[in-house]
Amino acid sequence: MPLFLRDTGFAEAADLAACRQLLSNGSRSFYAASFFLPKAVREPAAALYAFCRIADDAIDLEADRRGALLRLRERLDRIYRGTSLDHPIDRAMAGAVERFHIPRALPEALLEGFEWDAEGRLYEDIDGVCEYSARVAAAVGAMMTALMGVRSPQVLARACDLGTAMQLTNICRDVGEDASNGRIYLPLDWLREAGIDPAAWLRRPVFSAALGEVIRRMLDLAEDLYRRAESGIARLPVGCRPGIYAARLLYAEIGHEVARNGYDSVSRRAVVPAARKVSLLSQALAVTPFPGRHCNDAPLDANRFLVDAVAAAPPLVQPGRGVPVAVSRRQRRRIGDKVIWVLDLFQTLEERDRLAMYGGPMYASSVYGERELLGALRNGPA
Repeated sequence: MPLFLRDTGFAEAADLAACRQLLSNGSRSFYAASFFLPKAVREPAAALYAFCRIADDAIDLEADRRGALLRLRERLDRIYRGTSLDHPIDRAMAGAVERFHIPRALPEALLEGFEWDAEGRLYEDIDGVCEYSARVAAAVGAMMTALMGVRSPQVLARACDLGTAMQLTNICRDVGEDASNGRIYLPLDWLREAGIDPAAWLRRPVFSAALGEVIRRMLDLAEDLYRRAESGIARLPVGCRPGIYAARLLYAEIGHEVARNGYDSVSRRAVVPAARKVSLLSQALAVTPFPGRHCNDAPLDANRFLVDAVAAAPPLVQPGRGVPVAVSRRQRRRIGDKVIWVLDLFQTLEERDRLAMYGGPMYASSVYGERELLGALRNGPA
């Protein structure tokens, strides 16, 4: 069983506050869900996410994408040399890298994925899609698992399975949105097998039964990976399991919603209803996956380099410096309080968005003002 450190003071409080603010402004649902995780994991995760977020924004918002990538790689160089920029996000990231032994191969893989996006790269087959998913999603799963002190190749392989499954789900949900931006992430050979010319379809993206079959194949692969991932979730530190299991259930449900829509993600976007989120998050709290027959499955070839990088990193806890984590009854009650708080926040966000759409921003703000909303996100559950 991995161990947690007593001391998580890897960064200054002000730098961590800057990371949390970026996270709350950039991905409010993700930030809310992060409160399922123990503080020892949540704080370094915020630092890693913040750096990933500014990297993603730099690529998306700057006209000179190649120049942006060069500058990001220089920032990463400085973080790993111990001479980070005098910037709160860089300082916090450097502290997390040093304290939790995050191999450079992981954030470097993420930047490589951003580079592939900037190039407009297409993927000829499913292996290529998995190579891309390894960089933009499985690498994040490997980083999160490393923060928990996990060095087991088997558990890391399952964490990367989960990241890949989530990315495949994202791709299937966003087929229409990606096409409107001139992008295809589906494997081109699967499209051709279904009688679809990728270039012609991109000029006039419409849904068809043939396209639905390609999306179904992708979601079937994602479902297999979600099932494999559960064996790894069962071997994470006990306090981390509800949050990661919740992510597994919620993302898989996006794919189920695509299926309910007849696999049409061109003319409509799959949205998981609030009531179903409540049910799934409650399930994540009440049920813990058990290690199954997939525990010792080999990693996907695309993810092997990530698993090897973390497995080779130094142990997170040295003898005498940490204690095993057990979850007491009081801690379980605290996790339950967090679930209730996250559910309330999800419902508040959805109600606010609905009112903004149909009643106008002023009407929405009367229900929950922006300042109060961000305050709730930053402060977390009591």
